[in-house]
Amino acid sequence: MIAPQILPANMPPIPAEKCKVKLDGKAVLSLLVDTAGHPRNIMFLHPLGTDLDKLALRIVAAERFTPATSDGTPVVVAETAEVNMQSCLEQDKDSLGRKTYLLRLRSGPLRKYEILSAPEQQAVLSPEDPSWQDSVNGSPRTEHVGGPVTQPFPLNSVEAEFTQQARDTGIQGKCLIKMVVDRQGMPQNIEVVKSLDPGLDQNAVFSVGRYRFKPAMRNGEPVPVIITVEVNFRLG
Repeated sequence: MIAPQILPANMPPIPAEKCKVKLDGKAVLSLLVDTAGHPRNIMFLHPLGTDLDKLALRIVAAERFTPATSDGTPVVVAETAEVNMQSCLEQDKDSLGRKTYLLRLRSGPLRKYEILSAPEQQAVLSPEDPSWQDSVNGSPRTEHVGGPVTQPFPLNSVEAEFTQQARDTGIQGKCLIKMVVDRQGMPQNIEVVKSLDPGLDQNAVFSVGRYRFKPAMRNGEPVPVIITVEVNFRLG
């Protein structure tokens, strides 16, 4: 079998001297390269738990390959993608003049692709799955865990921080969060369904937004599901 070969993408860097806040890291993902050379079913094996994960998903989703072939016939193969990124956090303003931040590459990302000869369970992939952009910009039908739909498996855990006001007043307890875990294991549509304290609720939403999962599966294919998460705040 001849492995797929990456076709270089044009990703212009920004001048390094203009960057005041740098954010660097490496994420490892799994994917399928289909018979047209397109990446499908991108999901995390080793996430960073930062916005660089979103950047890594965009980079891999934008890749194009010469397809793998077996005896001259294009075939679908599973691969791992190691993505090293050097980025810059830039301040900007939205249409209402509010402060926002943009994450841009300082240099071209270093990507390393290897064939998964024996994919692990978290790399069981399906060629019909749409790209990460589809799950963000579109409105895919969400599933509920149970029956043929498996529970999403957490790949990391981010502890929510206490606010100083909550410490001073002795507030503690549970905040209940509802969200969609998409086909790539990314949290989407995060909302508080049981409030504890406005400041703690905000910190809970922030920490849950950095969770990464092995996505829920149905018959070997990743599917988006709705789940609830308890965020516990305990003093002492």
